[in-house]
Amino acid sequence: MNTDLATSPDVRRTLPSVDQVLNWPIICELAEHHGRNLTQKIVSDELNRLRIDSQPCAPDQFVEHVQQQLLQLLAPSLRKVFNLTGTVLHTNLGRAPLPEEAIEAMCDIARSASNLEFDLDKGKRGDRDSHVEAWLCRLTGAEAATVVNNNAAAVLLTLNTLAKGKEVLVSRGELVEIGGAFRVPDIMRRAQAKLLEVGTTNRTHLRDYVEAISARTGLLMTIHASNYSIQGFTASVPEPQIAQAAHAQGLPYAIDLGSGSLIDMRQWGLPYEPTPMDSIAHGADLITFSGDKLLGGPQAGLIVGKRALIDKLKKNPLKRALRCDKLTLAALEAVLKLYARPEKLAERLPSLRWLSRPQKDIRQQVDGMLAVFQAWSGDAAQVLAVDVMGQIGSGSLPVERLPSCAIALQPTAGKRSANKQLQRLQSALMQLPVPIIGRLHDGQLLLDLRCLDEERLLVAQLRAQPFA
Repeated sequence: MNTDLATSPDVRRTLPSVDQVLNWPIICELAEHHGRNLTQKIVSDELNRLRIDSQPCAPDQFVEHVQQQLLQLLAPSLRKVFNLTGTVLHTNLGRAPLPEEAIEAMCDIARSASNLEFDLDKGKRGDRDSHVEAWLCRLTGAEAATVVNNNAAAVLLTLNTLAKGKEVLVSRGELVEIGGAFRVPDIMRRAQAKLLEVGTTNRTHLRDYVEAISARTGLLMTIHASNYSIQGFTASVPEPQIAQAAHAQGLPYAIDLGSGSLIDMRQWGLPYEPTPMDSIAHGADLITFSGDKLLGGPQAGLIVGKRALIDKLKKNPLKRALRCDKLTLAALEAVLKLYARPEKLAERLPSLRWLSRPQKDIRQQVDGMLAVFQAWSGDAAQVLAVDVMGQIGSGSLPVERLPSCAIALQPTAGKRSANKQLQRLQSALMQLPVPIIGRLHDGQLLLDLRCLDEERLLVAQLRAQPFA
């Protein structure tokens, strides 16, 4: 194997066959480790590439190419990253990280059979919602609860069950668009409900709801403005008044909270966010909210409220299509149990710990890592500590900002080359074994350390792979 695989103009005559290469000792080891079929496909592709390129290639180099292709193909696509963007609940980066209790619960259930839909007391088929329903009712004060795979699904199920073929009254100022150009009116259409806008973009009054109610009305709905804010000359109707108007006509009233916190965030110095308990007290019949935002759990859509309505939702055939799997339910149950000890919640729930982290603590961590990043970047950048404003993310409290501190990498190249150098620095950080994701702002690469727990791992890989 010390001669080139392609050394003459007639490449097809000098290249070995796929079967011949598969008999090479090193290739045999790769096939044994990674699978013969996959290795054979990579070998075939590499030989075809050589036929097209007509370039010499030593056997050792060929083997290295095959091994690299195998490793690249088999590497996980979904990877752990360092979120240094300053957005805690970053939708593109997986939103809320799970606490150890939830991870352990998922691993335990994943390893064996479970009583997912089996009632151990009665010895017969059970309801998978039972694993979380009691805790949701205990924490919110609701009569009943059910769970689907995300909050959009929760809204879809609610609309399709209670307002299929009927009108749903929503204030025009609440017709939001969430990430990925996904709009509330689109969900309405898919649920086969007819949207009826009431009021105007900035001002809606109780009479707008009352005058719009007719025999065609199926539901009154409030959609919490979790990812935008209308300020200035505005007016909205308090939830208790909408509930009273709906109930006076025998209609249900639903509230989509979106982020859905189960606690008053003000005790950790964070802004107030409406809770399901508030909505129940205001007279709402059903409340939908997310499991992986402010609640700090896995992706899920939670629905709490009146038992008669929850029972209707559970009987809808869509419920089966939208239901959660055993791993989600195991993680959600573990997270909900943490709320039984609210005084310990910030210690156990990573997202809440990061959200409530003081700026001075972040500044201290930044100061301790400046030299590490300067050594990593070398002469390519000047490394500074800067005060920044982060955000909660995922549409939660959109106008609120979190005072934080970041490491700023400023390219030392001239103006013409600075942007290209900045892109190279960003790309190098994202190519590390555990990619580091920051944000570009005003000619700098900002690395907000609010969410950095594993400092040793980050430092170790920076020292192992300095910027070149």
